[in-house]
Amino acid sequence: MSDATKPLLSELERDAGYESDDLFSSAGIWSHLTFRWLNPLFAKARREKLQTEDIPSIPLSETADEASCLLEGCLRKQKTNTPSLPNAMLHAIRTPLAINAVFAGVNTVASYIGPLLITSFVNFLSTNDENLKWHHGVILALVFFTAKTVESLSQRQWYFGARRIGIRVRAGLMALIYKKSLAIKYGGTSSGKIINYVNVDAERIAEFCWYFHGIWLLPIQVTFALVILYMNLGAAPSLAAFLTTIFMMISNTPLANVQEKLHTKIMEAKDSRIKATSEFLKSMRVLKLHSWEPTFLKKLLHLRETERGFLKKYLYTASAVTFLFWASPTLVSVVTFGVCVLLGTPLTSATVLSALATFRILQEPIYNLPELISMIAQTKVSVDRVQSFIMEEDQKRLMHNFAPTTQGAAIEIEAAEFAWQNRNANRPTIKITEKLKIMKGSKVAVCGSVGSGKTSFLCSILGEIPRISGPSIETYGSKAFVLQSAWIQTGTVRDNVLFGKEMDTSFYENVVEACALNCDIEMWADGDLCIVGERGLNLSGGQKQRIQMARALYSNSDIYLLDDPFSAVDAHTGAHMFKKCLMQLLHDKTVVYVTHQLEFLDSSDLVLVMKDGRIVESGKYQDLVSNPDGELIKQMEAHHKSLNQVNPPKSIPLSRRRQGKCIEASCEVIKFIDLSRSSRVSRGCLHEETEGGRVKWHVYAAFVTSAYRGALVPITLLCHVLFQLLQMASNYWIAWASDKEDSVTKQQLIQMFALLSCGSSFFVLGRAILMSTIAIETSQRLFLGMIKSVFRAPLSFFDSTPSSRILNRSSTDQSIVDTDIPYRLAGLAFAIIQLLSIIALMCQAYYISTARELARMVPIQQAPILHHFSESIAGATVIRSFNQEDRFWKRNVDLIDNYSRVAFHNSGTMEWLCVRINFLFNLVFFLLLVILVSLPRSAIDPSLAGLAATYGLNLNVLQAWVIWNLCNVENKMISVERILEFSGIQSEAPLVIEDHRPEKDWPCNGEIEIENLNVQYNPVLPRVLKGITCTFPGKKKIGVVGRTGSGKSTLIQALFRVVEPSQGRIRIDGIDISQLGLQDLRSRLSIIPQDPTLFQGTLRMNLDPLQEHSDQEIWEVIHKCHLAKNVKQDERLLEAPVAEDGENWSLGQRQLVCLARVLLQRRRILVLDEATASVDTATDNLIQKTIREETDGCTVITVAHRIPTVVDNDLVLVLGEGKVVEYNSPAELLGDSNSAFSNLVMEFLRRSSTMD
Repeated sequence: MSDATKPLLSELERDAGYESDDLFSSAGIWSHLTFRWLNPLFAKARREKLQTEDIPSIPLSETADEASCLLEGCLRKQKTNTPSLPNAMLHAIRTPLAINAVFAGVNTVASYIGPLLITSFVNFLSTNDENLKWHHGVILALVFFTAKTVESLSQRQWYFGARRIGIRVRAGLMALIYKKSLAIKYGGTSSGKIINYVNVDAERIAEFCWYFHGIWLLPIQVTFALVILYMNLGAAPSLAAFLTTIFMMISNTPLANVQEKLHTKIMEAKDSRIKATSEFLKSMRVLKLHSWEPTFLKKLLHLRETERGFLKKYLYTASAVTFLFWASPTLVSVVTFGVCVLLGTPLTSATVLSALATFRILQEPIYNLPELISMIAQTKVSVDRVQSFIMEEDQKRLMHNFAPTTQGAAIEIEAAEFAWQNRNANRPTIKITEKLKIMKGSKVAVCGSVGSGKTSFLCSILGEIPRISGPSIETYGSKAFVLQSAWIQTGTVRDNVLFGKEMDTSFYENVVEACALNCDIEMWADGDLCIVGERGLNLSGGQKQRIQMARALYSNSDIYLLDDPFSAVDAHTGAHMFKKCLMQLLHDKTVVYVTHQLEFLDSSDLVLVMKDGRIVESGKYQDLVSNPDGELIKQMEAHHKSLNQVNPPKSIPLSRRRQGKCIEASCEVIKFIDLSRSSRVSRGCLHEETEGGRVKWHVYAAFVTSAYRGALVPITLLCHVLFQLLQMASNYWIAWASDKEDSVTKQQLIQMFALLSCGSSFFVLGRAILMSTIAIETSQRLFLGMIKSVFRAPLSFFDSTPSSRILNRSSTDQSIVDTDIPYRLAGLAFAIIQLLSIIALMCQAYYISTARELARMVPIQQAPILHHFSESIAGATVIRSFNQEDRFWKRNVDLIDNYSRVAFHNSGTMEWLCVRINFLFNLVFFLLLVILVSLPRSAIDPSLAGLAATYGLNLNVLQAWVIWNLCNVENKMISVERILEFSGIQSEAPLVIEDHRPEKDWPCNGEIEIENLNVQYNPVLPRVLKGITCTFPGKKKIGVVGRTGSGKSTLIQALFRVVEPSQGRIRIDGIDISQLGLQDLRSRLSIIPQDPTLFQGTLRMNLDPLQEHSDQEIWEVIHKCHLAKNVKQDERLLEAPVAEDGENWSLGQRQLVCLARVLLQRRRILVLDEATASVDTATDNLIQKTIREETDGCTVITVAHRIPTVVDNDLVLVLGEGKVVEYNSPAELLGDSNSAFSNLVMEFLRRSSTMD
């Protein structure tokens, strides 16, 4: 940075209050030139292992905040309708780019001084003139030395400057993409795609800054070369050289076009693969329970096959390009010397060597052209992708703050229509036909059957749905929104509740108490500082819902929109929350709540009944109930019907003691579950520290030998050695023979030269093709190893590993392995063969430790960015409704800065090493020249001395290349290390055990015997199930009840062997399930899990992923599950699309699809895990009826919150504290007024009696 700008910047920094410990900005000019400002960092790394916090901060201009503000400013300044991102980027970085251009220019000029002086040098050695004194030679050597020093110093500044600009551009783009993805409304771009924008596209655009100056330097380099040739050989040969160069460059253009097309294709294929991977990882629990993972793995491998097809073509095209480029200096020299021979231009060893040195330098721009063109092509693809994303129509958030027309109104709804874009027909459009005013402090209940548009109605109040006609809905005051499917952030429970607000202890305690969280908190090991895993993995559904509710209450907003918050909690907790939250804490707030529990309607001031996206009834609860033909009455009837199943015994005094015990039990179990998972979650993000020190040799070995057992590697190296030998031979031949005109004819001279040159080119082609073949095979082997290992991992692995970490490996690391490493490794091997010297050792020990730790930190600092991205995209609606965009933006900027900090110092350390080694080499070169000058003339052949000097000129470029590749290979190999790390995950039990295959029709009876079952999630943790013994008779219906967290879900997990018992066993029809393969076991059982999971694709694929059933069978179950009406709304019927996560179906509809899926399988044992929590009572009754009819002769285990769902079962198992509290028929249990089951029933009735 120039000194002129420094005082100005420091003032800015003072104003911004930017506290900086950055070494770079405070360094002087000399320190910048030699990178001495990094020394304190090296000193620290020598003493101890570097941690992220040891790394100094980056200059202000590189921070994400600064960079994105600048970029946004430049986008805004553009006058056109569609601002162009590339122009804005150029505008934002023009100053550093200009300074960088100066260094690049100086470097280029300095690099041509050598070839220019070679002629004088060889002439000086050839003459026997005594007048030419020794000091002439020394002066020549000094000029050489100075030129080389200027060249290497300017190159270091150029490269480092380019990296800095790259960091700035990347930070700005990442921040803008984040801002945009938060602003995109419901149903925008899929998160898989956005993660690719950050992970691949932003990185690629940043990388391009390094190649940028190549675009204008290329013609300059070619011009310089031609001038030198002209001075040495005259006009005709230099023209021939020019035309050949142009020909070589042009012949590359069609290849480059093909490369661009293929690259776009690769990116698209990668997008769809990452998207699928992300979806499968999210739904891994469902895949494993249904034992579908082999099928879905095949789908994923099929997507990878497509990607690999394009990759193959891309790499083979690349090898053609490489061939053209190594062959180019050879071809140029053959043509040029050929023309000289034809025209009889005199060739002396001086002119020949100077020409050869020039060709070598000319090889650089020609060699870089294909890389440059493919980089331009790739960057163009990336820039277009990012631009189209950033420029998508922003739906401006209308923030109206004018006074309400009516005094005291909180929400004003005018007649209007709202519809989801890009959604299929079965998403009801919200149509509001009459004006509605909701006054401050009123409670509004919204009810209606599944898919009637209740959630969409809340979203339209939030302004999350595109409005088609009519005015937007006006809200006055701040809003809080509670989603139906909880969105929980990774972090502590307290962070989730506070959600960026200051801690107010007494209010916080009230909120926690109202949401029934205090007993959970007491039981968690770290209290409310207990760490929540990704997407709340280690919490039960009820806990997630209650934490969400607490977050809304604590925000102390004016308007609360609650989307069915009571469905995921049991009856007791639901009633408690309703009373405490809605009636007490929120008594003076405006609340709009959706509910299926009709017992909660009574307390509201206004009830809205919805059907098909319209409000069909609205009014006071009493008025609506008195209308016998109303929609509400129809729903009430269903409710009564379900109540009547629970015949209330005579009024029972509730035994308090027992209840207290039950609640305690619930807490305790939660504590175990939480400990079991969260103890691993909390350290999850640090867990990548396991690897330290050098990248182990076994990583290199695994990489090199994974393709064809490494057989092609020696052949490739041999090709390179032969290429090198032939090239040197041809150069020496023409330098030596050009002076021996008497013994070698012109024809012989050029024939021999052409022969040797062609030979060397042939080996280059062989090398390029072999390289591509190795690259394709290796990357595929590594990919398969990792993905298969991940798919076979037990579920506990997914609970403790954030999916962003797996995604990071299968996107960033995989692309590096796909296209980068093979060439880096090869480049290294080839460069070492050329350099055969181990001078790198001097700085190696001091330097490598720092560089490697920095390089390891780069991907580790990247994963949190991706994690934060995907989390924010998932919770965008919540973040917007709480007006928390700024806080999330701040967090994102900090994460990006951490990443930039590591990258910035990582590139600095590389230049630090290069400056020192370059200097050493220049010194060696200088001494070599001085020795050559001082030797007596007869002692050395001038053409050989000249050849030595010519190769010496190239020495420091080469040595920089070796060092650069050395560091780079090690840095890139970390990707392989990370992929291999996930290739060795401990897998669960085998899918099939050949000696223990069950009969075809097993289980025919479906009897389940549980003997002394003990389960713990982790050997160090207390048991969750403590010695459960009972028998579920075949073909009976068994209900499993108990308070939240009493071990109901764990029992089901043990049945599916998601967790293996620590002692005891489960037998089905007399066969011990631990003897069977997992696929044999799970494919004979059916389950409808708590969270209904749909996959992106068609409805048919969701109902029948294994494609085992006919259309007729599928339609039968659709009718039985009361889905036919919804399905027929879309003319594509079974081919109707299902969006990512089933977004275009309501939660209730998704649950029905999952039910249909299970009925289609017709298994003997069926488990329903809270399967109807998100549907209204009427639908619930229909489903129960369907289940009763369809599962006659099956064993059905129902885990339920709703008492009516289990009252008509044959047996009820009551769990508490992980033990069996009671197990008998419902009638027996209800007969005993002190039984735990009758307590639960009484509670349900008491809660529901408000209805009557």
